[in-house]
Amino acid sequence: MLLTEYRLDLVIQALRAILPLEHPADAALRYFFQQERIGSNERALVAETVFGVLRHRLFLEHACADPSATASQATPRRLALAYWTRFGGYNLRELAPLLKRDEEEWLGQVKGIKQDELPLPIQAELPEWIIERLHNSMPDADILAIGRAMQQAAPLDLRVNTQLATRDEVLQGLQGENVEAQATPFSPIGIRIKGKPAVNKSPLFLGGKFEVQDEGSQLLGFLLAPKRNEMVVDFCAGAGGKALMLGAMMNSQGRLYAFDVSEKRLANLKPRLKRSGLSNIQPQLIAHENDSKIKRLAGKIDRVLVDAPCSGLGTLRRNPDLKFRQSPQSVEELTHKQAAILDAASKLLKPGGRLVYATCSLLHEENRAIVDAFLAAHVDFVLRPAGEILAQQKIPLESGECLQLMPQLHGTDAFFAAVMERVKPVMQAG
Repeated sequence: MLLTEYRLDLVIQALRAILPLEHPADAALRYFFQQERIGSNERALVAETVFGVLRHRLFLEHACADPSATASQATPRRLALAYWTRFGGYNLRELAPLLKRDEEEWLGQVKGIKQDELPLPIQAELPEWIIERLHNSMPDADILAIGRAMQQAAPLDLRVNTQLATRDEVLQGLQGENVEAQATPFSPIGIRIKGKPAVNKSPLFLGGKFEVQDEGSQLLGFLLAPKRNEMVVDFCAGAGGKALMLGAMMNSQGRLYAFDVSEKRLANLKPRLKRSGLSNIQPQLIAHENDSKIKRLAGKIDRVLVDAPCSGLGTLRRNPDLKFRQSPQSVEELTHKQAAILDAASKLLKPGGRLVYATCSLLHEENRAIVDAFLAAHVDFVLRPAGEILAQQKIPLESGECLQLMPQLHGTDAFFAAVMERVKPVMQAG
């Protein structure tokens, strides 16, 4: 795309609005586009540059640094120019008409920076506090591999609504719409799309035959493995992507409660539920994890999914701003919330019932540490090996006791999941 003063100015304005990161980057960008009525080419350039700058921010700030300057040199203008030069595929000749005095020489230096000679946080594009946490469980080489995978944009994955279609039917239909698509390697109901076609305009989507859902997220449903006519709870349902999958796995029979504390998120589920053709899902707004609506179901539920609120650091391919918006303090607050939610959700299960705890985080303290603390405090629950459950579902994915998906290994977001089972009734005191 031809770079002009107008387009550079738009990108600078967008970065100026979004980089303070007072709001999620995707929401801030949507607001920016509502304010600035601009063409689709400009929107694409602005979005790609903003997210590119967020993905590579630590490198770009290093490239912009000037030891002799008193103020930060990482201005929106310099960040945009450095991004285009180093990662955006533009050469200095294309940029020359936009450049001020000295900028061409500086951008030549940016092009020449040797990535592998930089400190690990800059190479991995991960703040130091995250690197420190990861160091507890993995060597530098693994941290670097994760960091590099997180710098790539995520592919677009779809989940077939098995109530209305088979994967082959949807693949054929997409082919007829000139959309390049292939089956996902692990999820038997997943499809991976090439590029960024407007799948929400596809007749297949409008007819409820697929939803957008990362393959890793789909695998959580196979760990829960609900059966028809069971009583199932999606404890933190959000906009209901997993609830819709679980409802279809139950063949629209039995009952599935989709609980969430956000009225807005549950409102987003309603049109999706209508499209899906499912009749077994009951969205329910709750005030907190100890709401009376939950207490009424204690000991009655066959399966519970807890996709817990978390730091989201496993989704950096989609949400690169999260690594700057989260902090050690916010993670500590989240771990208290995760433990409380898991404890409350566990009370729903009948003996023999299955509990799946999942996050899209990389951090041990949000993942295995929560599970280990829960098991130590709840002797009536045991851990079931995730790998065995996936094998029963004929999913060709090696896994240990818990499932840990990673973008550099599996091509999905980073997901953690543990499967637990209630093995005997809780003894009532007194």
